[in-house]
Amino acid sequence: MRMSRKIVTALVAGSMLPLAAGSALAQEAPAPAEIKTAPYIDVMQEKPTLAEVAEATGQQHFTLAFVLGSAAGCTPMWGGERPVDDPAIKGQIDELRAQGGDVIVATGGAMGPYLESVCGSADELLNAYKAILDATGANHLDVDVEANIPQDLVNEALAKLQAERGTKVSYTLRVQADETGLDPYSVQVLQSAAAHGVDVLVNPMTMEFGSQKPWGDAVIAAAESTLRQMKEIWPDLSDADLKARLGVTPMIGRNFNGNIFTQDHARQLLDWANTNKIGLLSFWSAGRDNGDCPGGAVSPTCSSIEQQPFEFTTIFKGFGA
Repeated sequence: MRMSRKIVTALVAGSMLPLAAGSALAQEAPAPAEIKTAPYIDVMQEKPTLAEVAEATGQQHFTLAFVLGSAAGCTPMWGGERPVDDPAIKGQIDELRAQGGDVIVATGGAMGPYLESVCGSADELLNAYKAILDATGANHLDVDVEANIPQDLVNEALAKLQAERGTKVSYTLRVQADETGLDPYSVQVLQSAAAHGVDVLVNPMTMEFGSQKPWGDAVIAAAESTLRQMKEIWPDLSDADLKARLGVTPMIGRNFNGNIFTQDHARQLLDWANTNKIGLLSFWSAGRDNGDCPGGAVSPTCSSIEQQPFEFTTIFKGFGA
C-alpha cells in the first residue's frame, strides 16, 4: 500500500453464483476469532502462501486481499478474476486453519470494480458478502475504501450482516496528513456507519500521507489524529473503547512518497500499540516482507530495504502478546 499505488493483477471476466442467503452454509456462520495482528497478503500472487508465512513466523492470522466485483456484476471474485471458492486459495486457508489460524477477507483496494459499487441494492451486496464469508469460512470482513462508494447502501448491508452473523467489520481508510488524520471522505464513510449502527474497527492506512516528522513518529501521529476524529463520530465511547476500535496499517519498507518504514519504526509502533491497547495491527504486505531488492524501487514482492525474511511479520507478532 498505499493501496492506490499498488501493482495489482489486471481484471478479467469470470463468474460464480453467490450462495443463497437461506442456505445451510449461510445459517452456520462461525464465531469471529480474536484477531490482534493480521498482515495483508495478496492472494493473487503465488508466493508466499499463508502456510509458508505461518510456518516461518508463527503468525496465524492474515488479511486476504482483495475481493472485487466482476464482469458478471455483483459477483464476488478474487481480484475480479478468480471465484471466491477458488480451490487453490481455499486450500491455503484450510492449511492455515489446520495450524490454528484464521483470516480476514478484504474487499475494495486500489483497483475496481468495487463489489460495493456494482451491487445494485443493500440486499444484493449483503448476499455477496455472505457468499464471500461462506466460501472462505471467515467471519471477519474488511472494506478497503480508496474510491467513492454508495456509503449508505454499504453500511445498510454491513448492519444487516452483523445482525445476522455477528461479523467483525473493519474499514481501511486513507490518511490525509498526520496532523489531520483521515481524509474528509473517509470521515463521511464512518459517519454513515455510525448512523446505521455498524460496529466497526477503523483502520487508517498510515502510508503515503504528508508529514514533516520522522516517519515512525508520523505513523503514530496519524493514528492519534484518527482517534480524535473517531471521538467526534462516537462521542459516547470511552477513550479505551475507541482505542479498542482502532487499527493501524503502515506500508513496510519503501513507500511511494520516498519515506521508509524501517524495523525500528515497526518496534516503535508495536510499543505504542501495546501501550494503548488498540484493536488491530497490520501492514502491507506479507508478500513484500523480504529483503530481496534492497535499494530498489517500490515493489509488490519485496520491501526495497535490507531485512531478514518475514522480519516485520515477526516483529508485529508481538502485538498483544
